[in-house]
Parts: sequence; C-alpha cells; structure tokens
Amino acid sequence: MKRPVAEDSMDPEPRSAVDPGTLPPGGSTLVAAVVRRTEPEGLAGPLPRVAIGGPEVVFARIAPTIREGEARLRALVGSDVDVVEAVGRYLVDAGGKRLRPMLTVLGAGVVGFCGDLSGLMCVGELIHLGSLLHDDVVDGAELRRNRPAAHIVYGNAATILTGDFCLARAVLLAAEAGGHRAVTELARAVTAMAEGEVLQLQRAGNLHTTLEHYLEMVDKKSAALIAWSAAAGAYAAGDDAAADALARFGRGVGVAFQITDDVLDYAEGTGKLAGADLRERKLTLPLVHAMLRIPGLRARLEARAPTPAELPALVAEIRASGALEAALNEARARVKAALASLNALPPGPDRDSLAILGSYLVDRAT
Repeated sequence: MKRPVAEDSMDPEPRSAVDPGTLPPGGSTLVAAVVRRTEPEGLAGPLPRVAIGGPEVVFARIAPTIREGEARLRALVGSDVDVVEAVGRYLVDAGGKRLRPMLTVLGAGVVGFCGDLSGLMCVGELIHLGSLLHDDVVDGAELRRNRPAAHIVYGNAATILTGDFCLARAVLLAAEAGGHRAVTELARAVTAMAEGEVLQLQRAGNLHTTLEHYLEMVDKKSAALIAWSAAAGAYAAGDDAAADALARFGRGVGVAFQITDDVLDYAEGTGKLAGADLRERKLTLPLVHAMLRIPGLRARLEARAPTPAELPALVAEIRASGALEAALNEARARVKAALASLNALPPGPDRDSLAILGSYLVDRAT
C-alpha cells in the first residue's frame, strides 16, 4: 500500500495548510515562506497566487512530512558529546531550503515507499550539512545563513569533526533506511562532491575556465547529491528503473538549481548584496556569458576585483548584457530534460509535484 506522503488533493487552498506557529526552529525556508506569504531569502522568494498545481500547493501539501523530518533531523545531530550536538544544532536551527528532503519525499511517493521516510529524507540533508561545515572552514567563510559560521563560534577542529559526524551518521542511516544500493550510490555522490570542491579550489580566480569546466564542477559539487536525494526512495524500494529516472531528474534539476542561484547573485530584493560572487571574482555561468558579451570585462576583472563603489554599476552592466537570460536559458534546458525523465514514472500527484518543483527552481529567478 502506498505511503500517504501528504494529501493528494491539489485544491488551491488545501485543508492541510500549515500553521506557521507549528513550524520547528530552523526548518525549510521554502515551505515556511509559502505558508506565511512573506518575502524570505534565497529559494523562498515572493510567490504570487497560483493556479491549481502551482508551487504553493505543492509546498503546503508536503509541509507536514517536512516538519516530521525536521524534528528527526534535529534529533539525529544529537550526541553524548556536548560540543558535537551544539555545532550540529547550531546549523540545523539556522534553517535552510531543505530541497533535498523535499525531493526525497516526492520521489518516495512516486514509488510507494513504505519504510522509514523521515529517516531517509534526512540522509541527503545530513550530508549537505556536513559539507557546509567543512566548506566554511576551507573557504574561511564568516557567515552562514545570516549568522556567524560554525567555525567562528566553535573553532575549526570541532566544526570539521562535527561535519565528519554528520557524514557518518548519514551513511549509517542510509544503510538502515535505504539498503545496499542506497548506500552505494550515496558513496558515489559524496565522492563526486569532494571532487567538485577540489575542482572549485583549483579553478578559483581562473577567469579562463570554460563553460564545460563550470558545468562539470556544478554537476559534481551540487547535482550529485540532489540526484541521490530524488532517487533515494526508489533505491530503498528496489525499483531500479524508477531510481534511474529519478536520478536523471535530480541531476538535471540540481544543475539548474545552482545556475539559478548564480543568477540570483545579481538580483535585487533577495536579502543579499547583489554581486557578492562577482566581488570575489568567482566564476559562475552568468559571468562566463558576461565575459563573452562585454568587451574587456575579463581583463578588467583579472587586473583587480571591483571595489564596493564600482560593484553596482558593474552588476547593472552585466544585467544589461543579456548574460543572465543566457544563463537562465541553460537552466531551463536542464529542467526541460529533467522533466522528460519523469515520463518513465507512473503518473500521479507526486510525479506532478516533482515537475512543478523542478520548474519553480528556475522560475523563481524570473
């Protein structure tokens, strides 16, 4: 019997709408934003009223399950070692988009997974949290989700080791809730993530990096774990054909998600300084396209980073060049291919919700 992931009604005002007061500390900024009708940061940008089957309905539909997983996630970073628990909960309670758990919920619904869903949906998020703890130390980041990064508060050693704790706990949980293929594919995803991080370090400041190199890095660093998260329920259910289709969907959506985040770096009204990546001369797809369109831009950036006073004019120049639309077209192409992968799956509200969510990840930037 199919596990009732959430109500199957796609009514525009579903009865299962979430009371914001019941949301746990942290939690999905995406779901909370839609429920509260606010204008939060990042993925949860302001949304208009939508027709039946729009993103508002999807988020409200899965919010109870996401809330259950959020409580499980907070418990999973608990430890007898006080500092480990403090670091883990410091990051969990800061919230986040929770895209990976959402994809796991919907992918599991497609195949009728009847096992430990709240555990399975935490695996990808634990890997993600562990990687964030490690990345912030490597990058020397001072802020994470508008708070001091964990290593600023707790030190590098405790932060790195808590990241290891999150990774190990995720592997154990994948074995318990997902089985052999889930663990095997998770190991491949984490391997790709590590390679992607090293590629990013190697290519930092190299403004001659090609589009192919950028997409390779994004595929490894971001899309591999998103692909695993989408397919996790099918791995656990032993449905290899569905797992392959969901992984293809997740990989395409994962690349599009990162491209769109890079585009949003140039947007106003996100709660972040427009052009933060540009200020660091971080090579992203919008910048790749901008350097192809704006004569002399590569040489200017190679000579020096833009000053805070110069940044607004440079951001405006890049916006006017058509670079952002070119990057979004690449993201749309990735989503289109990802949506085609869903045709191999049985129709139903969960498959429809995956399609809506995949499209929204790009639409949020337009």
